[in-house]
Amino acid sequence: MLTYVIPTRNRPRRLLDTLAEIARLGPHKASGGAEVIVIDNASDERAVLPTRLEGDILVREIRLTTNIGAAARNQGVHAASTRSEWIVMLDDDSYPVDASFLHALNATPPEVAAVSADISLPKRIAGVHMRESGGLPEVFIGCGVAIRRRAFLDAGGYDPAFSYYVEEYDLAAKLLMQGQRVRFDPRFRVRHAKDSRNRNMNLIVERLIRNNSWVAQRYAPDDSRMRELRGNRARYRAIAEKENALQGYAKGLLEARATMRSQRRTPMDEATWARFTGLAAARDALAEAYARQVFETATLVDEGKNAWAVRVALEELGVRVVPQGEPAQAEVIATLSPGPLLDAWARRRLLHRAHGVRIIAPWRIGMSTPRRIRTAA
Repeated sequence: MLTYVIPTRNRPRRLLDTLAEIARLGPHKASGGAEVIVIDNASDERAVLPTRLEGDILVREIRLTTNIGAAARNQGVHAASTRSEWIVMLDDDSYPVDASFLHALNATPPEVAAVSADISLPKRIAGVHMRESGGLPEVFIGCGVAIRRRAFLDAGGYDPAFSYYVEEYDLAAKLLMQGQRVRFDPRFRVRHAKDSRNRNMNLIVERLIRNNSWVAQRYAPDDSRMRELRGNRARYRAIAEKENALQGYAKGLLEARATMRSQRRTPMDEATWARFTGLAAARDALAEAYARQVFETATLVDEGKNAWAVRVALEELGVRVVPQGEPAQAEVIATLSPGPLLDAWARRRLLHRAHGVRIIAPWRIGMSTPRRIRTAA
C-alpha cells in the first residue's frame, strides 16, 4: 500500500483537480491499494473533499490551525496507514502522470530510501513540456518524490524551521547520513501545474538564501563549508537581481548570519558530501565519457545548480575548461539538477545532429535509463 501526502493552503479548486488526477490512476493494485491524506495549512478557503476517490482510494483530511509550511507533511506521514511502505509526496498542484511508477517502486532496492520523479511543467518548448528546476542526483524535489515511511520517520521528517524551500535538501542529507540512497527514476513522472498564486519572490529568495546557508553549515565538511556558503550567496544574489527580489535576499542573508551559530554541525564525510552535491555522479559520468573517447578541452554550457562540481570533475580528469566561443573538443552540460539537465540534453542533441559537436552530460540519469533520454556521452 502507499499513501499520498498533500499539504494545501487556499487553493481549493487546484486541490480538487489534483485529487481527480489521482483518481484517474485507478485502484493502485500494483501497490496493494492507496490512500490520500490532505493536510490543510490553516486555509481561509477550504475545499469540500470527497471521502473516497474512484478506485476505492480513501481520502482523509487533517486541518491545522496555523500554517506550519512543509512540516505539514510530517503530520500526514504520522497519520498514514502502518501498512503503507511508501509515502508519495505531492503539492496540491502536482500529480503522477500515470501509474507506471508503482512498478518502479516495487522494484526499488532496499537501500534506496527515496525515489525522485521526473517533474514536468505546463510550459512547452517545441511541443515538449519543460521540466521543474531544483534537486540533485541524490536530492529530491518535494512536489514529486516517494519516500519509504520507515526511513522518513527514522530521519525525523522535515525540519519545521525551514518552513518552505530547501527542506528537501535537509531531509535528503539525513537519509544519506543514515547510509541510505536517493534515486531518480524517469518512470516516475509527475506534472507540476505550478499555480502562481501565493508566490512572493522576495519571500522565496529570503528562504532560499537562509535555508541553503543552514544546510551548508550543518552538513558541509570543514574544507568545503566556506566555499559552499560563498557559492550560495553568489547564486541567490543573481537570482534576486533577475527576479527583482533584492529586498528578500538582503533579509534572508541577515537571518542566515544571525542564526548560523545555532545550526548544529554534523558534517558529512567527503564521500557522502560528494554524493550529496552531485560531484560523485559527475565524476562517474565524465570519467566514463572520457574513457569512451578522450577529450582534452571542454566548454561548459547551460550552467546551473552545482556547476562547480562539473568543473572539478573535468579538472580531475586533466580536461582544460575553455570559455564559450573558443574551440573545444566537447560541450559539457554544467548542471546537476535533473530537470534542467534533461531539458538541456534534448536541446543540445538537436544541435549535435546539426553541427557535429560532441555533447556530454555530467550524470547518468537513473539506474536503468531509457534510450530516449540516455545521458552518457
